[in-house]
Amino acid sequence: MTDNHMTRRDFVAQGLAGAAALGIAGAPRASAAETAGKPGGGKLRKATQYGRIGSGSTPLEKLKLAKDIGWEGIECDATENQKFIDDLRAASDKAGIPIHGVVCATHWRCPLSDPDPAKVKIGMAGMRTALKNAKDLGATSVLLVPAVVSEAVSYKQAYDRSQKHIRELLPMAEEYGITIGIENVWNKFLLSPLEFSRYVDEFGNKYARSYFDIGNVVIFGFPQDWIRTLGPRISRIHLKDFKRAGYKWTDLLEGDVNWPECIKALKEVGYDGWLTTEVGGGDEAALRKLHGQVEKILSCA
Repeated sequence: MTDNHMTRRDFVAQGLAGAAALGIAGAPRASAAETAGKPGGGKLRKATQYGRIGSGSTPLEKLKLAKDIGWEGIECDATENQKFIDDLRAASDKAGIPIHGVVCATHWRCPLSDPDPAKVKIGMAGMRTALKNAKDLGATSVLLVPAVVSEAVSYKQAYDRSQKHIRELLPMAEEYGITIGIENVWNKFLLSPLEFSRYVDEFGNKYARSYFDIGNVVIFGFPQDWIRTLGPRISRIHLKDFKRAGYKWTDLLEGDVNWPECIKALKEVGYDGWLTTEVGGGDEAALRKLHGQVEKILSCA
């Protein structure tokens, strides 16, 4: 081994130092609604997705139910329907449960890595809509699948193109105080925690961070290792579970995720934020069952 050889430990240590220097360890300031009632610090907060709430016919009914069950926050999909966003914000304020994040609606059909400029234009517009939605809702994060590798799009093209376009979005994210949370998904991209860390660090901006999905790496890795490597780059967490035998998604606690180690890792890296379920919801009974599963996961702490 030569002096120029960088070990895994060296890379992680260097990345963490860089993240600290850039202020990545400190998330952008949360909205008043988001921090209300948050005791002390270091609290992992339970959230679910608006689209998974099957009971209730209005935003207010759905959010009141979520609050009653014990959910502390909500994540929603981006939309161009401004009336819905206004109604959802009013319901959030009235029910006393914040909308903590928004999910971009265009990143799969029109990824920022696409070779067609027309599709990229739609993808960029979708991200701007999501950022505006987040600002209007008092949220502090927008989830983005950054790129899709395919036979028509090489890995390097996906890497370079997505970074270029995310950099074009960062001024808007900074102006609004919204973090762009880059998610790891089954898109044949960012396939190791070391590369994911490097990808995030290269932006040199605290508003470009990781949205880490625990279940998405089980098929080829161990979530607790990713958490420890990504460390302060993590802005949000998605909760899912996966069973390697049979290659299938499962309910939380029924797959191969080592939840005690994941919670331990989150505590070790000082993660203080939202754990959002991305699994099937349903009616009130299903949502209560799901909430109970998250409570069991949190009890691992």
